Amino acid sequence: MQSVKKTLLFLLLPTMSLLLVAQPPRGPRMPPGPEAVPLDDRTGFESIFDGTSLTGWDGDSAFWRAENGTIVGETTAANPLKQNTFLIWRGGEPGDFELKLEYRMNSTNSGVQYRSVALPEVGKYVLKGYQADIDFQNVYSGQLYEERGRGFLALRGQMATLAEGQTKGKILGAVHSGDELKGFLKINDWNTMHIIARGNLLTHIVNGHVMAVFLDEDAKNRSMKGLLGFQIHVGPPMKIEFRNIGLKKF
Repeated sequence: MQSVKKTLLFLLLPTMSLLLVAQPPRGPRMPPGPEAVPLDDRTGFESIFDGTSLTGWDGDSAFWRAENGTIVGETTAANPLKQNTFLIWRGGEPGDFELKLEYRMNSTNSGVQYRSVALPEVGKYVLKGYQADIDFQNVYSGQLYEERGRGFLALRGQMATLAEGQTKGKILGAVHSGDELKGFLKINDWNTMHIIARGNLLTHIVNGHVMAVFLDEDAKNRSMKGLLGFQIHVGPPMKIEFRNIGLKKF
């Protein structure tokens, strides 16, 4: 038996030598990739809600209030809306920025407005502009919609663009499918929203997942700065809450 083992080893040695020679030399180790940023990381962010009052905010007090560390927008059967109304932040008109907040709603539709303009001729608390959409059933939540403007710009799961003079945008690629992203959204519970606006590139992230990306090449109609605000939508009674609202300007 010992002689058989020696014979096999003798026969295999040339093949083993070839395999060892054929192995490519190892290059330098690649540096590690970027680390995930925790959802609650607020480095460089400034709180724009004091937690107890609506100081710095402007809206219809019949529908908006501060309560238990949150901004609450609410309609009831006895106090319905005739048109969408907004709570507007009066601390400036951010251009390039990041906005982080948490939201929770129990019905209907809402949204976070940014780079928006007021329309006093339509109503005292009416905004037009980009909106990070929110709805209770999460049909639209996370997408980019332009209130009183060009409509749907990037649906959930899309990276899209719109060129000047065009009325219909183009899909550049898929972030993920809209239905799969829906699985990361919570119903009647707190969600973390992160909006990034840099130049003409707009990104919506909810609960750590990229929901929509939009490259606005429509120089005539796009907005590079404007008002921030929260929406209450017409329809059945609803309640929307916002908390931990932080803004980082560039």
